[in-house]
Amino acid sequence: MSSEVWPGRPFPLGATPGEGGTNFAVASEVAEAVDLCVITEAGDGGRSEERVPLRTLGPFRTNARVYERAPASGLRVTWMGHSSILIEIDDLRVLVDPVWDERASAVRWIGPKRFFESPLPLSELPTIDAVLVSHDHYDHLGKQTVRELAQLEAVSKARWVTSVGVGKLLRTFGVREEKIAELDWTQSVTVTGQESDGELTITALPTRHFSGRSLWDRFDTLWSSFVLKGNRHRVYFGADSGMWDGFAEIGRQYGPFDLTMLEVGAYNDLWKSIHMGPDGAAQAFAAMGGSGLMMPIHWGLFDLALHGWRQPIERITELANKAGIRLWSPAPGVPTEVIADEEHRSGWWRQG
Repeated sequence: MSSEVWPGRPFPLGATPGEGGTNFAVASEVAEAVDLCVITEAGDGGRSEERVPLRTLGPFRTNARVYERAPASGLRVTWMGHSSILIEIDDLRVLVDPVWDERASAVRWIGPKRFFESPLPLSELPTIDAVLVSHDHYDHLGKQTVRELAQLEAVSKARWVTSVGVGKLLRTFGVREEKIAELDWTQSVTVTGQESDGELTITALPTRHFSGRSLWDRFDTLWSSFVLKGNRHRVYFGADSGMWDGFAEIGRQYGPFDLTMLEVGAYNDLWKSIHMGPDGAAQAFAAMGGSGLMMPIHWGLFDLALHGWRQPIERITELANKAGIRLWSPAPGVPTEVIADEEHRSGWWRQG
């Protein structure tokens, strides 16, 4: 996916991150949005509704015995909150952007705190074939979580798939180098099942976002969305992104998708270059072809913006009703089968 294919849009770093500067076309615009994200303190942003639930949500509890039997449909998803997801696809299991940490922060005593405890203890995870890490932000890559996963028998043979440059962090947190595959945009890796003869192709694709775990390492590593292509199903994990023209091209080249996961939370009009919010997600889904089911992600677990905590899901539900989008939004921790074109709207957030 060269700069010629994606004119005026982000393109792969190519060289080692940090050497020779950041190699993508919209760096200055994204950097400005990042600065606004850091300094924004005003605006209504949904302040009429609480940004944090008035009481601790849940408890939500995953019945780990469900994983002893493969999903009848071939596709089952357990949403752990925000962007942490366990995907069972065509006899393989993929753990995506795992954050079991109490806070999405550099330290344990301050920073955005979870709205609810993780529904599934890491020790109860089934055998994992791949761990997918989209980028290095704290709400997508939990330091303590990775350290624990690296010691688990259930994850011992898993392939860790991530964006260029993020492997250094994973190694620092205890993941063995030979287990890590770092992908540039449009690169793929094939993962073979441990408990089956199934195969899954994982392809990294562009998003309009940024990277860095401090003010001093912005753009040192890549960030990506991913296509998961099994023998029968295709899933798109959108990770974090602002709205951009590339969604249409992704849909044409890599779709159609059975399930399209798009971010809807942690948004503000000043940050739209890096976080598209529910309105952008509806536009992106339509641009990708509007087929299959849309799963809202990146919401419901951390206070990362100025809007009310329910606002992302309520707004995307409103938009879906108007546009005829088939919405798929399970309750946290519930392993839920994905049936072709069959909506699932749990409404769990109304309890908070």
